[in-house]
Amino acid sequence: MENVAFNIKTERTFSLIRKYAWIVTLTVGVGGLFFPYLGLLVPPIIVALTTMAFFKGRYWCGNFCPHGSFFDQVMMPISRNKFIPDILKTKPVIIFAFAFFSYRIGTSMYNIFQNLGVRPLPMSLGMIFSRTYLMVLIVGGGLSLLVAPRTWCQFCPMGSLEKMSHTLGKATGVADKFEEKITIESTDLCHECANCARVCPMQIKPYKEFQDNDSNQLENQNCIRCRTCVENCPAGILSLENVESPVQSVEEDELDYYNKEVLTTEIEKIKVLREGVKEFSFRLKDPASIDAEPGQFILVKVSDKHDMFKAYSISGIEDGGSLIKVSVMKVTQGYGTSIMFEEFEEGMEIELKGPMGHELIIDKDSEGILLVAGGIGITPFLPIVEDMVENPGNSQTVKLIYGVNKERDFLYRDFFEEMDKKSDIFEFIPVVAFDESWDGEKGFVTNVMDKMDLNKYKIYMCGPGPMESAAESLLKEKDFELDHLYAETTG
Repeated sequence: MENVAFNIKTERTFSLIRKYAWIVTLTVGVGGLFFPYLGLLVPPIIVALTTMAFFKGRYWCGNFCPHGSFFDQVMMPISRNKFIPDILKTKPVIIFAFAFFSYRIGTSMYNIFQNLGVRPLPMSLGMIFSRTYLMVLIVGGGLSLLVAPRTWCQFCPMGSLEKMSHTLGKATGVADKFEEKITIESTDLCHECANCARVCPMQIKPYKEFQDNDSNQLENQNCIRCRTCVENCPAGILSLENVESPVQSVEEDELDYYNKEVLTTEIEKIKVLREGVKEFSFRLKDPASIDAEPGQFILVKVSDKHDMFKAYSISGIEDGGSLIKVSVMKVTQGYGTSIMFEEFEEGMEIELKGPMGHELIIDKDSEGILLVAGGIGITPFLPIVEDMVENPGNSQTVKLIYGVNKERDFLYRDFFEEMDKKSDIFEFIPVVAFDESWDGEKGFVTNVMDKMDLNKYKIYMCGPGPMESAAESLLKEKDFELDHLYAETTG
């Protein structure tokens, strides 16, 4: 497989403090060489992080720590961002680092009081702390560059101090009233895509740990509560919640659409649709067939090493539910799609889970149905259109607006044109944004939507985020009831 990294570099600084606190690190560590009194800023920081940890665990590390800001904001862009060696996370290393720092600071303090009068006491204390800060800057910065940004944080003595304080806070029951933890709405909704692990600064695997507990919260003392996993969860089901009142917002009827049955399958066929897009056909072996509704998606296992799945809309349900098709577009530096394109072969046994999802399941009691697709987002509409043509229910009008950049980018165009000819209620509207030779609708899907009276429609949309954002802005301008908009984002 091409050299695609599992660990992802992504935005981690979601506040001004997290963005610019690294200035404190440089000011104290480097500036302290010339003005030692700057080191006196360190003891209040130690008191603050220890006190905060009593109530909220390692929250300081992810939200206020100047060194953490330096690692995430300054070093991450140039870091190799590799896996942190497990040995650096072991108790012997953590204990050694804490003992070494304690010894160094303790002996330095002893020497100061043995030589009082040589220099002012505040200056001597400042020198100790500024040099310690500089040492962390150099060693932690070097590890950030050569390994991963938060390598130092695995055995940081201040992190150990926080964990001690937090343990006391939990023992007294105080932490339960104030502590916030990463919380999942329901493990049934998790795509097991490993995105939370791929972006985690501490290289924790939340998606694996959620599966092993009943609290729906991440019970890992090394979590720094930075919200990076929350911001990068494609399913949008993670949040940072208080321990005593975790979010409970999933209705039982919603979970009915999230069947995570393990499916043993064999790749029956791999078809190239166009450059960078392949259709994978999976023949079910155990069970022999499944009940899937048009508009649902399936989870495809792409890595045994990380127990990682990728979610794909079902583009075909054939042979009585015994053959499942998905269409996949290769993503630049995409870990999962690289595996599928380069390692998946016909005849290979692959594990699936599902079917899942209800966002694109059509309400056939609606008079008008408008389907809006962009790029690879067309795939879920294949079984939907076929089903609507054959079993329209009470729907009188079904339109599909399909937008691409160039005419050559269309997928399954022949199929939709055939459905258009076959049905009196279905209309296919292809749109091309950047192709002068195209003689059909030009522009974006929103240009076509803007010409329509949308009030009688329920709208089902699947495409890239920018397309969906533009469409939602248009709908707001047209005073469309957003309760009648159902969307699923690709990519």
